[in-house]
Amino acid sequence: MTVVLVETEAYLGVLDRAAHTWNGRRTARVAPMWGPAGHAYVFRVYGMHDCLNVVTREEGVPEAVLLRAAVPEAWWSGLPVPRDELLAASGPGRLCRALGVGRELSGVSLRGPELELLLPLPGEERPLLVGPRVGVDYAGEAASWPLRFAVAGCAAVTRRAGLAVEPRGGRRRRTGRA
Repeated sequence: MTVVLVETEAYLGVLDRAAHTWNGRRTARVAPMWGPAGHAYVFRVYGMHDCLNVVTREEGVPEAVLLRAAVPEAWWSGLPVPRDELLAASGPGRLCRALGVGRELSGVSLRGPELELLLPLPGEERPLLVGPRVGVDYAGEAASWPLRFAVAGCAAVTRRAGLAVEPRGGRRRRTGRA
């Protein structure tokens, strides 16, 4: 199944109290986060929902991006999609269920064959929403960092409270920590 990602959250490793690797934490569960970029880190939340992350930095720098929501490729191309199909991968747990992703895939390469992450589809850029991450109130100051990104106007985006249209001028390149 091919889907287009429409919502993500970034986790900044050892300096981010919301990250599973905060303060240098190393366990068997988080081992894939300490590995090379382009691999999956899958964890279970609430004892029932698997969540897929993309490891984003070089080996030894445990940062990742949580994939929160996706839509069928047809919707992205402007074709009508039934609401139940549009929302089938709305939320991290639903996204994993829709793609058949479980914890057994934690650590696999996202270049295939089990999972494959492709470059963006061509086409017009869409407005981006930015805001704080979901469910990390325990993380102190890090809970308010604007590390959640979503496509504006997409019904599959979860919990819209706190999201705002990205300021004009486009994305800024990050040069330091929040």
